[in-house]
Amino acid sequence: METGDVLFAFGITLAAGLATAIGSLIAFLRKTQSPAFLSAMLGFSAGVMIYVSMIEIFPKAQQALTADLGEQWGPWVTVLGFFGGMGLIAFIDLVVPTEAKPHELSTVTSGLDTEQRRRLMRMGVLTAIAIAVHNFPEGFATFLSALNDREVAIPIAVAIAIHNIPEGIAVSAPIYYATGSRKKAFWLSAASGLAEPLGALVGFFVLSAFVSDTLMGMSFAAVAGIMIFISLDELLPSAEEFGKHHIAIYSLVAGMAVMALSLLLLS
Repeated sequence: METGDVLFAFGITLAAGLATAIGSLIAFLRKTQSPAFLSAMLGFSAGVMIYVSMIEIFPKAQQALTADLGEQWGPWVTVLGFFGGMGLIAFIDLVVPTEAKPHELSTVTSGLDTEQRRRLMRMGVLTAIAIAVHNFPEGFATFLSALNDREVAIPIAVAIAIHNIPEGIAVSAPIYYATGSRKKAFWLSAASGLAEPLGALVGFFVLSAFVSDTLMGMSFAAVAGIMIFISLDELLPSAEEFGKHHIAIYSLVAGMAVMALSLLLLS
């Protein structure tokens, strides 16, 4: 294996992961933030996460587990992993520190009370964790495809980059409103995307010998559960709270549509 091939594979995996930072910048387009804009971003984020979980990640988990465990046990273990992921994120929700520091808040958050800012901060942190966990095996897969075939890997990496942009919005919007800091929102969003190249490196140098359909399937099932839980427990209720009902729902549908387009580009 040539060094140039490894560097190329890592480079396009890194670029795909950093597309989350582009999503972070999109969340800052409006100079004057408003509750309606926040509601739209949260609803959009929920749509992204629900769609990708149920249409891409859960079926991928079931396919891997059925291939390894058979038609009888594969679906059962998939469901177990799905609800196990929900249980895991519910536990993390209880222990993640989320207190915003009042002296760091800017005028962007002046219309929000302390409890609302605390909830948004928690939401952003949990979303970042979920997306990072999702990006880790995705980065490994992108890296391996680039090692095997450059012509196939480039369009895959471009599609994954497009796919990561709305995920960046999902992380940055609540963090920005919780803290009033574009810098914090940007870096946390970018960090969730860096799980992609990290997954490539760890997967290539450490996990290659241990990867199995069962391990990958359980991981994907748990990630699907985590994303659905965050969407239903955090994103949608907050979208309803900060804006009108139809803003949240239309934005949710828009998020699903954007993610559907990105997945079609991947196929």
